[in-house]
Amino acid sequence: MRVTTMPPVAAATAGAVCISSSAVLMKLASTASPSVVALGRCAFALPVLGVLALREHRRWRGPVGPVGPVGPVPGRGGGRSCGGGGGCGTAPMPRRSRWLARLAGVFLAADLILWSHTIAAIGAGLGTVVGNLEVLIISLLAWLVLGERPGRSLVLASPVMLAGLVLVGGLADVGGSHAYGTDPALGAGLGVGVAVLYAVYILMLRQATSAAGAGTAAAGAGTAVAAPLFEATAGGVVGSVLLGLVLGEEHLGPPWPALGWIVLLALSSQVIGWLLITVSMPRLAAGTIGALLLIQPAGSVALSYVILGERPSLLQLAGVALVLTGVVVAVTGRSPDTDLAPEAGYSRRRTRIIRHASAASTDTSPSKSP
Repeated sequence: MRVTTMPPVAAATAGAVCISSSAVLMKLASTASPSVVALGRCAFALPVLGVLALREHRRWRGPVGPVGPVGPVPGRGGGRSCGGGGGCGTAPMPRRSRWLARLAGVFLAADLILWSHTIAAIGAGLGTVVGNLEVLIISLLAWLVLGERPGRSLVLASPVMLAGLVLVGGLADVGGSHAYGTDPALGAGLGVGVAVLYAVYILMLRQATSAAGAGTAAAGAGTAVAAPLFEATAGGVVGSVLLGLVLGEEHLGPPWPALGWIVLLALSSQVIGWLLITVSMPRLAAGTIGALLLIQPAGSVALSYVILGERPSLLQLAGVALVLTGVVVAVTGRSPDTDLAPEAGYSRRRTRIIRHASAASTDTSPSKSP
């Protein structure tokens, strides 16, 4: 099955599972500075994403020649019909979408650097859990900025997910006797900053992807998937270099095995994981995306237990169960329209920020590519 034909919930879930290894790999590569880890994650992923983005562009151009003013040349499917086995492919991203994705990448770089410091302070499992408070920040920002009211199921699931986050993080242990990390209080504070940066990155990348989809819908093309992630990753490279210079922490340390872990981090998280998440973004409400990404902390706690020897308590394991329960409630309780980023909802509640992309997602059904 092609990635672009996967159901959006399945794609986002698979992507969340892939990125659940991120904190563990970052901890294993911690002989390098946080800025170098962030730079390596983006830089090693960039060539792969560039090849995938080029393939998207070539499918759009077709085998005969460049596109005409309204879509692919005859012989590639002819406008909306897109017949044949190849399909239309995707049109080049509009300039606004490219710059929005690049700016999102700068927030990604800041998020990764701050996340490394969080992991150093409180460990991979708890550092991931605290950072994933973004689920509530995403819903709040989507409501205030994009006009997307959170669904009733997400509102009902939020207390369950918050309780799970508290338990998974070991914050309910009496006297903090079971808390692990060199400075749990500092790590928790940094984790709040990570959550804010992560939420802004997700929303900006989602808007870049949705705007690109709106711009190509009239030509019968699918939404670009690799191209927005390539642009965001390029922004992450630039952001990592600039922030590293400002912070004065551009050092690698022993190159092996740190570089090996960073390459694995780039391919598993930045390429595979975020491709799967990006392809689901235009077809899911913002709050649902955040809820599905809560699979990441549960997986991170499990991996940190096995690989890093971090031992969660029974209360933390109960928290994992609560987090997953909250995800199930938030996803299965959604209305049928939430598989799409609903055009009708945007037309009713659009804001000035998204006026340039009046249809903020594709007009295809859930069974079609985004």
